[in-house]
Amino acid sequence: MNIQDLIRPTIKALKPYSSARDEFQGNSDDMVFLDANENPFENGVNRYPDPQQRTVKSLLSEIKGIPVKNILLGNGSDEVLDLIFRAFCEPNQDNIITLPPTYGMYSVLANINAVEIKRVQLDDDFQPKVDTILNEADTKSKLLFLCSPNNPTGNSFEAIAIEKLIKEFKGIVVIDEAYIDFSNEESWVSRLNEFPNLIVTQTLSKAYGMAGIRLGICFASEAIISVLNRIKPPYNVNELTQQKAILQLEQNELTKQQVLDILQARDVLISKLNLVDFIFKIYPTDANFVLVKVDDATKRYNQLIEKGIVIRNRTTQPGCENCLRFTIGTPEENKILIDTLNSI
Repeated sequence: MNIQDLIRPTIKALKPYSSARDEFQGNSDDMVFLDANENPFENGVNRYPDPQQRTVKSLLSEIKGIPVKNILLGNGSDEVLDLIFRAFCEPNQDNIITLPPTYGMYSVLANINAVEIKRVQLDDDFQPKVDTILNEADTKSKLLFLCSPNNPTGNSFEAIAIEKLIKEFKGIVVIDEAYIDFSNEESWVSRLNEFPNLIVTQTLSKAYGMAGIRLGICFASEAIISVLNRIKPPYNVNELTQQKAILQLEQNELTKQQVLDILQARDVLISKLNLVDFIFKIYPTDANFVLVKVDDATKRYNQLIEKGIVIRNRTTQPGCENCLRFTIGTPEENKILIDTLNSI
């Protein structure tokens, strides 16, 4: 597969904006910067941030075992996803394929970018219908979104199904791994070199506990990363976000321990949920949340709101009738949830 054939012609012809910080590539020590029309008085954020986020990428490269040239960072994963749409989908011509129930921003971004959405619902076990997906695809199908572990269901997709889709889908396959740190499944980042049409997205919002700084990660071939770098805003990741990300990534052992704590709390919560009389099914999960089927999701959601507990009502999603989604909280928060469920 030649990735260049999938890129929009206007994007291939585009001359990217070159910022002051892009043009100067030398050692910044002891340099006097009079190139970017900045306020010269130092306050920690008076200078523009590194447009390529080199320090953050270097730390991620060490943690993930992926070269810096295969990493792009965005203002949250949503910006990363939007850049992918802009690079590969011609408005009012191309289409994408999503597998509901799944993360809702794929469809929102498709609508924003005037791209048709083809939906192939997951099967009863929330697994992809591989043959149906491939049959639904046509010459205008540019992106296939696989969320694994999936949101809102929590399960991981079978590796054999994902591999078949990557090999046989004639466009870009985007695997959204926002919850991969909570799973025992191996990240598809480790197989980037095998598949030129593979993009893997991750985030610092979940396992790393930095939802507030909005930092999304894209792993892909050097060719794809180069295209996305051409169209991203020059300073898309601000200085405060980069500083906080660096501090947290330097404490990677703390992150690993917090993930273990969440997984332990998840096991305890699930064991308690099994004893709640109006919970009929608890779905398998590889994420930091659990999806359950109840007798009346809207009724139970409203009852919990009245008790001061906010969860997610997923009953409107395909295949999720009367389902609620519980994020794993602290042990104290989880106890409050269970006590409340048993009292209503």
